[in-house]
Amino acid sequence: MAEEELPGVLILDIGGTHGVLEDLAALLKKHFRLITMKEFLENKKEMSKKIQSVFVFECRPAIDRELLESLPNLKVIGNSGVGVDHLDLKMISNFGVKVTNTPHAVADPTADIGVALMLASARRLVEGNVLN
Repeated sequence: MAEEELPGVLILDIGGTHGVLEDLAALLKKHFRLITMKEFLENKKEMSKKIQSVFVFECRPAIDRELLESLPNLKVIGNSGVGVDHLDLKMISNFGVKVTNTPHAVADPTADIGVALMLASARRLVEGNVLN
């Protein structure tokens, strides 16, 4: 499928401090035409029709009423995290847009860190390391 035929996904940026990780962007490019917030703001009239999804990475871009009103073909907001506390789900659903997230993405690593911290505390590893 040619890039023009791919559905557009709005992202804040690629790389940098708050942009989508470059490896993740490469994966997204296989299925979507990536449109950065800068590109969108520079040509809102044309880009707004192409965007069918917004990919929220580290709570960015912010999803507000103004953004939703400017994206008439928006179908889904994909959040790359566990929670959706930063999203106004009621407002978003009023626009007929679905929200997805990745609830189990970090479950195992979180459990691993929890167990490691309990073992370190029980065995006083930090104190032992400081004494050496």
